[in-house]
Order: sequence, then C-alpha cells, then structure tokens
Amino acid sequence: MQPGTSSNPSSPHASALAIVLRQPQQLEMVRVDLNEAGDDDVVVDIDWSGISTGTEKLLWSGRMPPFPGLGYPLVPGYESVGRIRSAGTRSGHRVGEHVFVPGARCFGPIRGLFGGAASRLVVPGARAIQIDVDLGERAVLLALAATAHHCLSAEGARLPDLIVGHGVLGRLLARLAVHAGATPVVWEQDPQRATGAVGYTVIDPAADSRRDYRAIYDVSGDSNILDQLIARQAAGGEIVLAGFYSEPLNFAFAPAFMRETRLRVAAEWREADLLAVRDLAARGELSLDGLITHRQPAASADSAYRTAFDDRSCLKMILDWRATA
Repeated sequence: MQPGTSSNPSSPHASALAIVLRQPQQLEMVRVDLNEAGDDDVVVDIDWSGISTGTEKLLWSGRMPPFPGLGYPLVPGYESVGRIRSAGTRSGHRVGEHVFVPGARCFGPIRGLFGGAASRLVVPGARAIQIDVDLGERAVLLALAATAHHCLSAEGARLPDLIVGHGVLGRLLARLAVHAGATPVVWEQDPQRATGAVGYTVIDPAADSRRDYRAIYDVSGDSNILDQLIARQAAGGEIVLAGFYSEPLNFAFAPAFMRETRLRVAAEWREADLLAVRDLAARGELSLDGLITHRQPAASADSAYRTAFDDRSCLKMILDWRATA
C-alpha cells in the first residue's frame, strides 16, 4: 500500500449533502447516500462548485434537449474543486491532494447529470485531476477553459477573428486566442458585460459593419443567429457553434451557398484540454481572474441558482461547500 492511501476509502453508508433537482425549477439540498468507494476510487471533500448558465440552466428550466442520462431527480454540476480525503490503492492519488472533478455518478438511484454539486463525491481516480492549491476557487473555471481550448485546438481550426458573446466562455475563448497571437473582436449587446477585455475589442454588433470574418465562434446559445453570422462571413469562412442550443438551428441556404459557409460543432472537451488549460493557468499564461462575480454558501443554493440564471451582472456563481457538514 502506498503512503497516504487507504484500502477502504469509504463505508457503504457514507453520505453527502447534494443539490437535487426533483423536477424543473424544484431544487433542494438533501442528504444522499454515496456509492461505496473501491480501490480505483477517491473520495473528495468539495470546497467549491460552479453553476453553469448553459447546460444547468436548461436542466433548471426543463428545456434541455434529449441528452444521455437525462431524467429527474438529478444532481447537476460539472465544475467541482476539493481535497481528497481518502484514496484507493489503485486510484493513482494521495490523501490531501487538491483536485478538479468534472462531476460524478455516485448517488445510487439519483442521477448524476452531471453530478458535481455535492459536499462529497466518490469518483474513479482517473476523473480527479490534480491542481495547484493556489488556484483556489478559480479552479472551478477549468471546465469552461477546457471547452474553449477544445474549440481552438481542433484539427485545421482557425483562430477566431469574431467571438459572439462576452460571458465566461467568450472571455476564455478571447484570452486563449490572444495568447495564441490573435486579436479577436467580441460582440456583446449588454453594456454590463462589455467590460473586462484585455488584448481584444468588445463592441455592439449593431456598431460593426464588417462582413469579412474568416472564423466566427458563437457562444451565445441563440438558435436563431446563423443567418446573422453568415451575413458577416468572408467567402469560405467558418462558423463554430461553441454554445449549447436548446432548439433546432436553421439558416437560409442561398447566402450560405454564396459564401461557401462551413459549420463546425465544437464537441465536449477531453482530458487533454483540461490538462492543457490547467498547466497554462499554473504558468500564468491563462488568467482566470475577474470571472467569478458571485459567491454564496451551498446552503443558499436555491437563491444562488436563481441569481446565476436571472441576474445579467452575474458572470459566474459559485457555491461554497466548506462550512457544509
């Protein structure tokens, strides 16, 4: 047995407090039993978890399109950060490590979609990514940073010269693009969200007359935006759908035909993307500062979720689990 590990990391009756969506817009915090941890697993005490204004808002509203594992009741969340309290002998981890966990499925009959919003998680060791303790609460942003990295690192991808939306994902896309040598324009209609740009320009689309964008990255989630973006493309340009869309997308064929439009859907990030942005952040090459705007104790989850989804001044809401027994 390795030092600092346990061959019996949790009992069959270990429990946690978890955010449970019973049905759309019906949220509560309840104590749930956790699956027994095995020799390949780690048990993580969560310090912070993030609230996603994309997928989690769709789960909250009941507008999530058909998705593997979808069903209620469920535990949401895929942006959790904590410390390993016990580690199986084959987990590859040690007690005390700080890790990022992109969700879990450890709640018995309650679905984990995506299963990160709980005070304690049991996950395979391979799902727990060791992080620098100095990242603190900012580490909840690694999943969105990995999403942005995945968009930009696809084979043959062009760096964006237009990004649509200046929320957290749009800002991370812009920061990574600037790090790679690009100088993108970002569209944002909301004056509250137009601030905070470093190395790129944020403008209202109504004030932009350009129609020569070669690579447009849309993170708006607006299912009706394609015609507007196609009209701003250069011939042979690419539109990357990097948001999450609840409704079918459509577009007028003739303008797309004239421009020979290319569409690319950015898939879910991979572990390599997460490791890449973790290392960029650790080296100071990717700033995660200024993106978390709101914090609430986990016990106030109901109001926290409503603020995250309804308050336009809220870029990122995190739940603080450290005082949760």
